[in-house]
Amino acid sequence: MATNAAIHPLSARSPFLVSTDRPATLALSALTAISPLDGRYARVAGDLRAVFSEFAFMRARVRVETEWLIGLAGLGLPELPAFDAPTIAALRALANDFSLDDCAQIKEIEARINHDVKAVEYWIKEHGTGLPALRRAGEFIHFACTSEDINNVAYALMLREGRDLVLGSLRAVHARLRALAHEHASTAMLARTHGQPATPTTVGKEFANFAQRLAKAIETIGKVATRAKMNGAVGNFNAHLVAAPHIDWEAFARGIVEGLGLQCNAYTIQIEPHDWMAELFDAMARANTVVLDLDRDLWGYIALGYFRQRLREGEVGSSTMPHKVNPIDFENSEGNLGIANALLRHFSEKLPVSRWQRDLSDSTVLRNLGVAFGHCRVSYDACLRGLDKLEVDQAALAADLDACWEVLAEAVQTVMRRYGVAEPYEKLKALTRGQAIDRHGLQEFVRGLPIPEQARQALLDLTPATYTGKAAELARRC
Repeated sequence: MATNAAIHPLSARSPFLVSTDRPATLALSALTAISPLDGRYARVAGDLRAVFSEFAFMRARVRVETEWLIGLAGLGLPELPAFDAPTIAALRALANDFSLDDCAQIKEIEARINHDVKAVEYWIKEHGTGLPALRRAGEFIHFACTSEDINNVAYALMLREGRDLVLGSLRAVHARLRALAHEHASTAMLARTHGQPATPTTVGKEFANFAQRLAKAIETIGKVATRAKMNGAVGNFNAHLVAAPHIDWEAFARGIVEGLGLQCNAYTIQIEPHDWMAELFDAMARANTVVLDLDRDLWGYIALGYFRQRLREGEVGSSTMPHKVNPIDFENSEGNLGIANALLRHFSEKLPVSRWQRDLSDSTVLRNLGVAFGHCRVSYDACLRGLDKLEVDQAALAADLDACWEVLAEAVQTVMRRYGVAEPYEKLKALTRGQAIDRHGLQEFVRGLPIPEQARQALLDLTPATYTGKAAELARRC
């Protein structure tokens, strides 16, 4: 007979025991990535690697360093003759043709010296040895710059490009909402306030509401100016003026920054204060809140039966309930928006705050910008998939409307007010509050009202499905 030790579930051979040995590092792939953005969601978020990865950051730094050097060569300093066209082209090619091998070389230098920006400087020097002009210019690479002069401009360039990608995804959601608003402009739907039946609207008008909100949010995101600085260790051009006091360094730095398509911030400490970043991230979070509101509303409408979801051949809705068609796209979108907004709001609160003239706590936070943008992209893609699956259930909408004739109480009491009928609200409240009233009961009440015959007939002709005001017009206009 086996001993207890032999069959104990936590014996030495049990797979449930946690090993104290450090596991071998798995090679990075979509299956081994820690972040789902590089794994499960790489299909959607993968293009952001070219914008926010370590490779992209290094490439942007090389671009900033080379543009600064090219600009310096045009200042007329006798120690730095102007570059000819081939030299300028060769310098710009360092960024334009930047490869993964180039980035790996910089990382090898960084591993030796433990400084990433200095590693970029040394790499540019090494690659300039084949050009006579660059050999002479070697010590002007990174001239008078602090690391943050390079980094803040690089991040501004990256964020500008990342914003364009995010806006492209948001515009796709907006376009689909407008199309649905127009398609279903006249499709009557019972509205719900506080979860209870309320004045009818149309399906299209509800889509139009979100389309208009999202359009304004997109406009706000697009209007945020991308700012940067190149003014030295504490923002005062101290080293610049000591080395070359005759040069208008403020104008020169502004020219470099604006030449890269950015706005120059003249008043900074060692870091650009990141107020514009906070403005951008706040605007993105507000846009995400609109999409989140949309996700939850559509989830609810699906639960009410107002929408069906188109089936995909072979797809499984539940591991145990074969009948299920779950609103997984809107749920996925909601979850990713929560992660994105948690990060975006942290960025907005954290990045504008720096102890005295500089502390380094923003550095590790900035390296996560792509994570927030990635979860935004995943959420928009999921929302769009959900929108594309929607089918309006006309029968369910009609049945819901026909079961709620009491929603016409608003219309009746408002007409009564116009024609001076005493206590119109109170009379309708007594008739309808907490009551299920049908067409016959409401029309009997209307027939007994002391109002003009034309007004009476208009109320008798009214149904919950036709009591939608300007909803259809507003939906078509969005």
